[in-house]
Amino acid sequence: MLLHQQAPCGHALHSASRRHRNTVKCFSSHTTPAVPEALVSTRQVHELRNSLADVAEVRSQQATAEASASLGVNYTPWAVAGGVALALLALKRVYDTPSRAYNNNVGDEYDAWTEEGILEHYWGEHIHLGYYTEEERAAGWWKADFKAAKLRFTQEMFRFSGSQQPKRILDVGCGFGGSSRWLAAQFPDAEVIGITLSQKQVQRGTQLAAERGLSNVKFRVMDALNMEFADDTFDFVWACESGEHMPDKRAYVEEMARVLAPGGKMVIACWCQREAGVNGAAPLSKQEQQDLNFLYEEWAHPFFISIQEFCRLMQGTGKLEEVGAEDWTVQTIDSWRHSNLVGVLDPWFVVFKWNPKLWYKVTREIVTLERMHQAFDKGLMQYGLMRATKPAKVAQGTSSGSSTSSSTSSGGSQGSQPAAA
Repeated sequence: MLLHQQAPCGHALHSASRRHRNTVKCFSSHTTPAVPEALVSTRQVHELRNSLADVAEVRSQQATAEASASLGVNYTPWAVAGGVALALLALKRVYDTPSRAYNNNVGDEYDAWTEEGILEHYWGEHIHLGYYTEEERAAGWWKADFKAAKLRFTQEMFRFSGSQQPKRILDVGCGFGGSSRWLAAQFPDAEVIGITLSQKQVQRGTQLAAERGLSNVKFRVMDALNMEFADDTFDFVWACESGEHMPDKRAYVEEMARVLAPGGKMVIACWCQREAGVNGAAPLSKQEQQDLNFLYEEWAHPFFISIQEFCRLMQGTGKLEEVGAEDWTVQTIDSWRHSNLVGVLDPWFVVFKWNPKLWYKVTREIVTLERMHQAFDKGLMQYGLMRATKPAKVAQGTSSGSSTSSSTSSGGSQGSQPAAA
C-alpha cells in the first residue's frame, strides 16, 4: 500500500518535458505528505484511548459523588441511632449508680424531702404505701384514690395491731406526723408522741397538728435506737416504715419493747427482703443482691431483713408474746406505680420550681419507685406487718421467747433464734 501511494510521483519524475514542473506540481499537490495507514490507525487508537480515559475519569468522579451521596442518605440515620444508643447507655449507667448510700444521713435526707414539699404534695400526710382493697385491684389500681389508699393503710394497720383504747401512744419514725395525727384524732383522750431524726419534719408535723386543732400530739427529734423514755411508758408502740432505715434492727426492736408497758401492743410495718428456705425460696442470686444493694444505697437504707427475722428479733427480746406477722405485698404493691402515675398526671408542681437539680432528683425517684415495684413483684421484697403483746407481768430473768406463740400469714416457718442483723 505504501508503493501504490507513491507511484504518481515516480511517474512524473521520468517525464522529460515536464520534469521540473511536474515535480513541483507533484510536490505542490501533496504539500502535506500522505500519512501511512498504520500511522493513522495508531493515532486513532491513541485518541480513542485518551477519550476512553477521559470518560473513565468523569465516570469515576460521578461514581464518587454518587457514593458520597449514598453514604449520606443511608448511613447518617445509623450514626444518629448509634449516638443516641450510646447516650442512653451512659444515662442508664448514671441511674443505675446509687446516689444516697446510708451514712447516718437519714435526718438530712428527710429534711430535704420535707422542705421540697414534693412528698407531701403527691402523697399527702401519710408518707407510706397505700392499702388497695380486692375490689380496687380488680377494677384497676389506677382508678383508686391514691391518698385515700394511704389513709386506709393506716386504718388497716391499727386494726391488725389489736390495740383497743390506747392512752399513751408512741409513733417511732413518724415522718411529719400523718399517723400520729390520725391516732390523736381517733383517741382524743390519749397522749401521742411522734419521734423522728428530722427537725424539719418535727416543725411541719407540729404546724399541721395546730391547723387541725390537735393538742394531744407532740413531735420530738430523737434517736429510735436510744430513746429518752423510761421503761414501760407507752401502752401502744407504732412503727410504720421506719425499720428500713435502722442500722441495728435488734436494738430497734428491743428499744420499742423496753418502752412498751405491760399489756401494751406493738405493731411494725416494714419493707422486708425474702428469706431463703421459706416456702422453698432459693438463696439470693448475685443479680438479686445487686438489686438489693441499689435499693439500700439509693434511699439511705443500711439493709433490709425478712419478715421471719423480725419475728425472731421480737421473740428474742424476752419481753414479748403473741408474736405474729402477715405479708401485705398484694395489698400494697400497686402503690409504687401509682406514685409515678400521680406525678405523670400532675408534673407542674415539680416543673414550676425551675430547679434542674431537683428535676434530676425527681427522675431518680421515678426510677427507684419502678425498681421497688419490680423487686416486690419478683418476690425479692415483701411487705411485712408484725405485731406483739407485752405480757402484763414478766418474771425477772425469764425469757418469754421460749413460750411465745408465733404465726405468719402468707409467710413461712418462724425461727426460734434471731439471726445476726
